[in-house]
Amino acid sequence: MVFGPLKIRLYGDPCLEAKSKAVKEVGPVERMLIAAMFETMIACKGVGLAAPQVGINEQIFVVDTGKEVFAAINPKIIKAAGHDVMEEGCLSIPRVLVDVKRAKNVWVEFTNEENRQVRAQLNGLVARVFLHEYDHLHGKLILDYLPSKDRSRIISQMKNGSYTGNVLGDEDVNTRKI
Repeated sequence: MVFGPLKIRLYGDPCLEAKSKAVKEVGPVERMLIAAMFETMIACKGVGLAAPQVGINEQIFVVDTGKEVFAAINPKIIKAAGHDVMEEGCLSIPRVLVDVKRAKNVWVEFTNEENRQVRAQLNGLVARVFLHEYDHLHGKLILDYLPSKDRSRIISQMKNGSYTGNVLGDEDVNTRKI
C-alpha cells in the first residue's frame, strides 16, 4: 500500500469534527501514512498535520517546525503551564487566521513511528503546534476558539464564498501553516 501526497480535507468535512481512535499498533501501514503526511505537510507549507485532516480518524500527527521534527501517535498531555496568544492558521481552513490562547509549555507523551514511548517537555512554537494538532484529534478546530458571533459570521461567509478576512498571502513563501 502506497499513500503518496494526500488530499487535505477542508472545513465542513465530517472527519475534522470527529474524535479520532487510538492506534493499536504502529506497523508498516502507519509508517507509510506518516511518510505521506510529512510529504503532504511540506508540500502545503505546513508545520503540522493531523490524520483527520487527510480523512483518517486515527490519533496520529506530524510536526516539522524547522527545528523539531517528529510523528506523534496516541499523544497525551501530562501538564501545561503559562499562556500566550498567537495568530494561527490551519491547512484545513485556508485563509482564516485566529488568535488562539495556548499554553507556552507542555509536558507530553506519545509513541513515535518506531513504536518507542517518548516523554518530552515542549516550549514555544513546537508546543503550540503540538496542541493545535492534538485538538484536531479531538475534533476541535481553530474556529472553536472564536466568540460565537465571530465564528458564525466567518462560517457563513466561507459557505457563501464571500469570506475576505485574514488571508495568508502566497507572496510570503516562508509562511507555514499549522
